[in-house]
Amino acid sequence: MTIANQPSATKLAATPLADGASVDASLLGEIGSLQARLVRDAKELDAAQRLRFRVFREEMGPAVSSDCATADRDEDCFDAICDHLIVVDTSLPGDTTDRIVGTYRLLRDQVAERAGGFYSAGEYAIDALIARHRGKRFLELGRSCVMPAYRSKRTIELLWQGIWAYCLRHEIDVMVGCASFPGADTQSHALPLSFLHQHARASGEWAVDPATQDAVAMDIVPEDAIDMKAALAAMPPLIKGYLRLGAKFADMAVPDHAFGTTDVMVILPVAAISDRYVRYYGADAGRFAPGAKTA
Repeated sequence: MTIANQPSATKLAATPLADGASVDASLLGEIGSLQARLVRDAKELDAAQRLRFRVFREEMGPAVSSDCATADRDEDCFDAICDHLIVVDTSLPGDTTDRIVGTYRLLRDQVAERAGGFYSAGEYAIDALIARHRGKRFLELGRSCVMPAYRSKRTIELLWQGIWAYCLRHEIDVMVGCASFPGADTQSHALPLSFLHQHARASGEWAVDPATQDAVAMDIVPEDAIDMKAALAAMPPLIKGYLRLGAKFADMAVPDHAFGTTDVMVILPVAAISDRYVRYYGADAGRFAPGAKTA
């Protein structure tokens, strides 16, 4: 897929306050020393790409792919058009590039349409899904990673705070994206894949077909043979988190041999997000908003 050479669409600027001070428009949330905000410049993007490389290499092995020959960054042609959410630990020494401990990539449909499409279109027919929902704003989530030492409740909460605040800012209606199981052998994930097929399958207007012949049906284990507790325990935390929020999943999985993963397509209409999560974060994303003084 050819991606036009266009910058990310979000323009970040300080918002003036009545007292003459200003609010950093890139800042989306904070908990204690952790901040969730958007990448501001090329140096921060480079640091986020290096973090992705370290995490993906350590957890997925040497198969991590890249559009270029760099040996220390995970990057592709979509990075230039996406917004990049980062979690920064302000208590760490050094500058911001030394303090990035988590990242998520965000691509809005208006940007994707101008630039050549979505990343996940290489595996799923996402354009057909969007065409069925004209008038709704879509956001693609991807390239999520957090440093092992920061895989705590508050880091994950802050990432979701950032995504929720971003969705409200841009009036997003639907979140989509590929999430991954480690390992490209789909049979090794038979139980959790079957659970998703039986209990969280996207159907009707939200169904998404695969865009590759490599796709594999997820109904591997009969419904009466699925151990729900074991299936949930076998799911990566990110996929389990989507499930708890109210997400549905396409009924075909795609092995990604370049990354050594088994990918599933997540479909999460904002209107379907569990009420308890909306109440927790706040309908205005106020719970962990900048200045909320949450410890």
